Amino acid sequence: MTVSRAYLDHNATSPVRPEVADAVARALGLSGNPSSVHAEGRAARAALEAARAAVGALVGVGAGRVVFTSGGTEAANAVLSGALRRAGEAAPTRLVIGATEHSCVAAGHRFPAERVDVLPVDARGVVDLAALAGILDRHRGEGVLVSVHAANNETGVIQPLAGIVALARGHGRTLVHSDAVQAVGKIPLDFAGLGLDALTLSGHKFAAPKGVGALVLAEGITLEAAHLRGGGQEGRLRGGTENVPGLVGMGVAAGIAAAGLGDTPAALRDAIAAGLRRLAPDLVVFGEGAPRLPNTLSFSIPGLDAPTAVMRLDLAGVAVSSGSACASGKVARSPVLAAMGVSPALAAGALRVSLGWNTTESDGTRCLAACERLVETLYRRRGQAA
Repeated sequence: MTVSRAYLDHNATSPVRPEVADAVARALGLSGNPSSVHAEGRAARAALEAARAAVGALVGVGAGRVVFTSGGTEAANAVLSGALRRAGEAAPTRLVIGATEHSCVAAGHRFPAERVDVLPVDARGVVDLAALAGILDRHRGEGVLVSVHAANNETGVIQPLAGIVALARGHGRTLVHSDAVQAVGKIPLDFAGLGLDALTLSGHKFAAPKGVGALVLAEGITLEAAHLRGGGQEGRLRGGTENVPGLVGMGVAAGIAAAGLGDTPAALRDAIAAGLRRLAPDLVVFGEGAPRLPNTLSFSIPGLDAPTAVMRLDLAGVAVSSGSACASGKVARSPVLAAMGVSPALAAGALRVSLGWNTTESDGTRCLAACERLVETLYRRRGQAA
């Protein structure tokens, strides 16, 4: 007998939608290489380009601005380790990154330490625009690349990209990249409207297969050299035969996500938070008061041990995370919470609940019931220690 579970870890990976799985299965029957000119190759190319158009539409660009990759990490590394530049200008020689960036940005760039400025965040996790203005003023005359994510993977905090771009344009030779892996498919993102120069995304965050992603480049922006050198695929920016079935799946997932943007209310997230607060009045919600993804709740209770809590919830049939899945197996303090000024003791109990397309109210109820047992044990131990 299959035991039902509440999967509440969509920020790590959102399960593939049935429609996407069906499309992938059909695409596995495409026998041709999309770079071949015969009928089979043209069929694979047509499927690939339909997927490219769908992904572009999800972020408000034409298909020609989309370069397919193996995921968000490769896409971010390509932007930050390659010579991203505007036509007629040299590549930036200085990098500015947010203090709460994913490791694919913080550790995935080509710039020496002395040429990297870290943009601080406030206690809510929102980047300090005044600090950015000061950094850009200090480096006026230099080429600068600013990289700030659209939304944080751990807390769901949404960053003020429009304000960041406005400051960058006032500086002159400044490019802006956003790691939008956690935001794409969850909230509307208009690449052109925001004025970004580069954006990166990953399919498995919006119910596509794992192992596919993309980078989006504005008109007049390019990478000086291919990130992966080979046969010249992806406009000579990323060599290697494309993963046609996976990318077809991402195209279908992108179309579904685009049609449903705004259909993920924060009501269930907030109901879970309210229920947790009734159980534990000393609950702390990270990023509270800041704009956040409607699906993400990051919290802690003083005295809670996150690894133990994740295991106990798992045994109760509830899947949550203690932070970024990319940091699984590590017990070090979250750099995101550290940048927000969260104490080590409180950060040690940080849990993340992230909802998605197949989350139901009963999943939230099951989560609260499991958390009630967790909190009862925690408070009983506190009483015994007092």
